[in-house]
Amino acid sequence: MSDQKFGKFDDLVEMTPEPLRPVTIRLKELLLFVDPDARVVVRLGDRAATFGIGPKKMSEGYCYILPYTHWVNLGFYRGVDISDPDKLLEGTGAKMRHIKIRSIVECDNPRLVTMIRDALEERKAALGVA
Repeated sequence: MSDQKFGKFDDLVEMTPEPLRPVTIRLKELLLFVDPDARVVVRLGDRAATFGIGPKKMSEGYCYILPYTHWVNLGFYRGVDISDPDKLLEGTGAKMRHIKIRSIVECDNPRLVTMIRDALEERKAALGVA
């Protein structure tokens, strides 16, 4: 998954299984609701869209959307550093965590907005951005 071919979010949606396209679009809407100024970088080789305060995936990105066959990951590049009282986050990496979103209804969980906001604030603080 390292082909760095860039594209548009619509390209990512087209790559997403039909039943999950509304989920993918709704997650983008949530991310842009929290951060209307987000830098969105779609890497088609990764099949993912990174949302960040700049274009660098690992240092400036705070969230990503990664569609699979039966769910869409709402990922957090530094998920270990954000509050998760409801135990929504999955993963065993050193920093990254994700939430598997399987339906549009799951996108309406208010904790998602809080977690996205926390991830954005973490990146701003770490990079000294006001």
